[in-house]
Amino acid sequence: MRERVQEVVAARWFQRGVIALILVNAVLLGAETSPGLVASHGELLHTLDLAILGVFVVEIALRIYAHRGAFFRDAWSWFDLLIVLVALLPASGPLSVLRVLRVLRVLRLLSAVPSLRHVVGGLFKALPGMASISILVSLLLYIAAVMATTMFRATAPQHFGDLATSVFTLFQIMTGDSWGSIPRTVMEEQPAAAVFFVLYILASTFIALNLFIAVAVEALEHEQDDVRAASAADAGPNTAGTEAIMAELRALRAELAELRAAREPADEDARAAPRP
Repeated sequence: MRERVQEVVAARWFQRGVIALILVNAVLLGAETSPGLVASHGELLHTLDLAILGVFVVEIALRIYAHRGAFFRDAWSWFDLLIVLVALLPASGPLSVLRVLRVLRVLRLLSAVPSLRHVVGGLFKALPGMASISILVSLLLYIAAVMATTMFRATAPQHFGDLATSVFTLFQIMTGDSWGSIPRTVMEEQPAAAVFFVLYILASTFIALNLFIAVAVEALEHEQDDVRAASAADAGPNTAGTEAIMAELRALRAELAELRAAREPADEDARAAPRP
């Protein structure tokens, strides 16, 4: 029985069905944010939502039954289980605020789609490198904020009146929001401020932030290499078996060739012998 359940859970149609339900559930959760749709079809939306949640519960139960301990040794299985448990929390009374957490069910796509799992795995591998770059960016932001507060406090107090305001303003410029209007406000009275803002934008946006992208891309490449290596390892026994069969076929062909070569002289002697 357990073997049959394992086959069903691992079947491609079963996985695709789970992905389809996740997408349908995402559409339903979005539809429930529309007052008009809730007023006209609220009961239907709620019923469909409960039905899909029930299917998710059954799916998790089948996976636990099929894999037993192996289910709890897999991090993605724990991820799916926690999301379903959160969805089962009551949505009324003091826990009504947790109703918004139902949308986390959409995150099950991360575990249901293999390519998304690889992307998330690569991003987790990039976290150590990103932490180092975050420290570098924080130091840059702090130094620039101290300098900006000292130089531009009197010129633009609304942007650089104190250290906290300067940090927020420079972070805003780093993200590309108002990166032109804020420097121009300062440059109207201090034209030389252009040098500071140009150097800061070059250092923060074009160098530091691109380092995050470089680290993430490198981690994703390593993740792809690991996936290819795992696939090759899984395919190794099959490849070895194929090579063994081909070797046997070549040996059989060689033996047949030897037998034919041994029979040819006897056939020639038989044809050359005089008939009575």
